[in-house]
Amino acid sequence: MARDGGIVAFMTNPQLTGITEPAQLTAALRKAGALDRGAVREVKVLHERDTILSHIVRLGLRYVGESAGAPQSLILKTAHSAFAKTLANGGRHEVTFYTKLAPQMPPGLVPRCFDGHFDEESQTWHLLLEDLTDSHEIATQWPLPPSRAQAMAIVTTLARMHAAWWDHPGLGETVGTWASAEDSASHMETFAGHYDRFADLLGDRLSEERRVLYRRLIDQSARLSQRYHSRRHATITHGDAHTWNFLLPRASVADSVRIFDFDLWGINVPTTDLAYMMAMQWYPDRRQALERALLNRYHETLIANGVSSYTRGALDQDYRLSVLWHITKPVWQWSIKLPPLIWWNNLERVMMAVDDLGCEELLL
Repeated sequence: MARDGGIVAFMTNPQLTGITEPAQLTAALRKAGALDRGAVREVKVLHERDTILSHIVRLGLRYVGESAGAPQSLILKTAHSAFAKTLANGGRHEVTFYTKLAPQMPPGLVPRCFDGHFDEESQTWHLLLEDLTDSHEIATQWPLPPSRAQAMAIVTTLARMHAAWWDHPGLGETVGTWASAEDSASHMETFAGHYDRFADLLGDRLSEERRVLYRRLIDQSARLSQRYHSRRHATITHGDAHTWNFLLPRASVADSVRIFDFDLWGINVPTTDLAYMMAMQWYPDRRQALERALLNRYHETLIANGVSSYTRGALDQDYRLSVLWHITKPVWQWSIKLPPLIWWNNLERVMMAVDDLGCEELLL
């Protein structure tokens, strides 16, 4: 570790030095309206950790001069060194979300972003986000599912985010991109190649019944994609909406749930997020105990936030279709070399949900 000009930074991460210079932080906070007077004097690394795909640093700030209301700490998010080049587009995508979409959303849904930048030449990026460490926490340690009350709060906030972008006139124009029918066909062609290799790898660990299900999904993908291509009852989805990407207020704090990690956001059918959260991440006993109640809460929250003409029956139909589509997710996860601990358990859970919900009927 080295100290230079008031900066404390780990030399193993050269990105930190430039981003955390006091003058640069002062300029970013002033531009964001978070610092009226004074200036950042010192930056200290309080904690740092790697997630699967990113590097997270908690920074402590000290100021010179008047700095009332300015943040005393920030979260710096950068690329995980092992995935910096191969998944650079995720960084670009998340920077776009926080700098372009988040300012258009109701407050209190996502952490505040003070600065974000993606450098096209070097493919490096960073986000400076509100530090909610002292006020919020993850519901549980992965892979434990949340309590009923926690799950209700999470789904309520997800519904509020979906409602904010529901059939928004900017979808595909100023916000996100619609995939064309040709794009979808090309995507499935790529998937089919991954699936063949995935099935070969698993051998007899992938049953004939599941192989038939995959083949039928691939064959009927154009028909099943019609729901997406209708461009109705669509929204901005998170894309990785497991419950560990939500921050819940601590017991003594009166605040809202916040959603984070937006490198996979996009325009999609809203139940994509719900199916990923429940069918992909929870074993049957927990999913069956909460599924109906959470879908009810989700629908009630949509209606309360101005969504109309989307019936409870339509939600159920979309949810089953999304669960079926999610059998593709473990294959994609395997293709980008995520560990079997993730994709194998996801495969087993989503297949059990397909059976429980009769999703195979959608292929008849």
